[in-house]
Amino acid sequence: MTTKQTATNTVPVVHELGPVRPRRLRRSEVLRSMVREHHVRREDLILPLFACPGTNVRNEIDAMPGVCQLSVDLVVEECREAAGLGIPAVILFGIPPHKDAVGSPGYDPHGIVPQAIGAIKEAGLDNLLVIADVCLCEYTDHGHCGVIEQRGDGADVDNDRTVALLAQEALIYARAGADIIAPSDMMDGRIGRIRQVLDAEGHADLPIMAYAAKYASAFYGPFREAAGSTPQFGDRRSYQMDPPNVREAILEISLDLEQGADIVMVKPALAYLDVLRAAREQFESPLAAYNVSGEYAMIKAAAQRGWIDEVRVRDEVLVSIKRAGADMILTYFAKDVARTL
Repeated sequence: MTTKQTATNTVPVVHELGPVRPRRLRRSEVLRSMVREHHVRREDLILPLFACPGTNVRNEIDAMPGVCQLSVDLVVEECREAAGLGIPAVILFGIPPHKDAVGSPGYDPHGIVPQAIGAIKEAGLDNLLVIADVCLCEYTDHGHCGVIEQRGDGADVDNDRTVALLAQEALIYARAGADIIAPSDMMDGRIGRIRQVLDAEGHADLPIMAYAAKYASAFYGPFREAAGSTPQFGDRRSYQMDPPNVREAILEISLDLEQGADIVMVKPALAYLDVLRAAREQFESPLAAYNVSGEYAMIKAAAQRGWIDEVRVRDEVLVSIKRAGADMILTYFAKDVARTL
C-alpha cells in the first residue's frame, strides 16, 4: 500500500499487520550496529608519516596537532605502534636535509625515505606494509612536483623529464624494500613508465597505488607546511586536476589502470565524495581516498575551540568516505580511530 498524501500530513505506509516503523531498528546501539550498512575497519586505514634527518627528532607541525616530522628511529617506533594497533600500512614522505632544482634527494639511494624503509624492514614489522610516496615536491627548492622548464609565457613543469626522474625514484624505493609504490605527481604517462622500469628491474610483483584523480585543492595547506613543499612561484593547476571536473577524473583513472596501476586514489576525499562514488561505479579496482591535511586540521581546530565533538565528527567523515566507495583511507586519524575500534 502506498503512502497517502493529504493537505496537512503524510500517513505512514501500512501493510496488513500495521504501519512500517524503521525506528524499531534504531532503539539501541546493539540494534544499530547489527543493521549498519558501512563500517570503517582497522584494515581500511593507512597512516601517513613524515621522515626527517637526525636522531630522536620530533618536530611538531603547528597546523596539524598530533602530527610530527620524525627522525628515522622514531618513524620505526611509530610504525611499531601502528602495527600493534592493527593498522596494516603506512605511507612515507621524506623531509630531506637539502633541496635542489631537480629534486635529487628524492632519488638518492641513501636518501631519507630509503633509510626509513630499510629501518622499518630491519625492525621485523612483517605485518605492516610500507608505501612509498613518489613525487619531487618535497625535494625541489622551488616546491613544484618536477623539473621546471622555462617557456616564452613563463615556467612550468616539464612532464617527460619529470617522468624519467619519478621512475628513477620509484626504482630506488623498490630496491630499498617498499611494499607499494605510490606516485602522487600527476604527470601524464608516469604510471606506464614506472611500471616498465620496475618490471625490467625484477619488481614485476610490486603494486602501484596511483594518485589517479588528484585535484589542485586548497585543502593541502597544512601538508605543505609539514613537507616544506609550498611552491615558490605559481601554483600546481597546470598538472593537478581542476576541482569542478568529474568526467576528467574518470579519464585519469582509466589511463592509470591501463598503464598498470593496481590501486587508484582520489585526493582529497571529503570535498570529492561524488568523484569517489563515480569511480566506484565505473571501476572494479581497489579504490583509495586521502583524508587530507586540511580536512584533518579543520576538525582539530574546531574541536579545540569546543565547537564540535571531534570523535563523532571524525567518525562521521571517515564513514562517509567508505560510504562513497573507498576501500582504503589514508588518514592522520588512523591511530586514534584504531584505538577506538
